[in-house]
Amino acid sequence: MPLNINPNELMMMGENSFVRLSTDSGKTASSRCSHWRVMWSPEGAGHALFVDSSHVGGVRVYADSVGVARFLQKEIEQLLYKPFGDPSIPVIAATFHREGTPPGVCSEVVRIDKDEIRLTWSDFIKPFNFEAPVGFDGRPIGCQTTFFPANVGSFTLNGRKAEGDPWRLDRQGTPCTTACLAWCETWFRPQ
Repeated sequence: MPLNINPNELMMMGENSFVRLSTDSGKTASSRCSHWRVMWSPEGAGHALFVDSSHVGGVRVYADSVGVARFLQKEIEQLLYKPFGDPSIPVIAATFHREGTPPGVCSEVVRIDKDEIRLTWSDFIKPFNFEAPVGFDGRPIGCQTTFFPANVGSFTLNGRKAEGDPWRLDRQGTPCTTACLAWCETWFRPQ
């Protein structure tokens, strides 16, 4: 079997874990969080957290690298969720660290001055790897990643939990949820 080299241009490599919560079984999202751990990009390495929730007062961007946050907004987030792609949103300085790993409880902890945001995943279902090629879902870029879907996911600010729960969904016959660790993620575009 031959080795297959992806012919596309590498854009970014890292992680993009997320938590989407709903109070109405997935009809609408009450909170949407997109956490990035960028190990390589044209803007270097860094972390960013994009949040859309009344729990923090609307759309917020937290990062330890403004360049990485702006790169993600321009190149990827505006395609995934338009409100996160708005470059007029201020980038709030933060520090980031991870606690735990699947199959146990896993958290991404974001500290802003005296505040702490915590995204937490637990009760994982079977992980899977997939590739969304260039053009998938009308996007001009593609992605390959590994999902660790969690039945339980939460978003807290200073220990106060945002309302809602993740909901179940199906990814081409594979069980998934709206609370996933998305690791080993590579984004690419045509040369």
